[in-house]
Amino acid sequence: MIAVDTNILVYAHREDSEWHERAEPLIRELAEGVEAWAIPWPCVHEFLAITTHPRIFRTPTPLLAALDQVDAWFQSPSLVKLAEDEDYWATLRTLIGQARISGPRVHDARVAALCLAHAVRELWTSDRDFSMFPALRARNPLVT
Repeated sequence: MIAVDTNILVYAHREDSEWHERAEPLIRELAEGVEAWAIPWPCVHEFLAITTHPRIFRTPTPLLAALDQVDAWFQSPSLVKLAEDEDYWATLRTLIGQARISGPRVHDARVAALCLAHAVRELWTSDRDFSMFPALRARNPLVT
């Protein structure tokens, strides 16, 4: 299963993104496909926070449009929403300890732990910080 990180979701949504033309068809293909794909819940929260933030975008996405975008992704019958389960804390604790994570990078460890706990084969992201978690295969699908 492929999971999608916040930045790829933002690029797919924001037409003003330099990566939009590459990201949007990739997410559409996942959403319209039959193979399971995933979005970690923290990435949903972060997507809403980023796209609607007036200090990040000169013209932020209106809240209703951002919520509608999430609803559209959630309509994909092959989407799996990654949430904490019984194994989550042990996985998160191990990742944080091994990589000596603190501060804002705890968010990345949280996403990585969710992916590992749900047997995600690959995380699509443009964030290089995921290299701190060698157990998780992270790949930027926007570059060849």
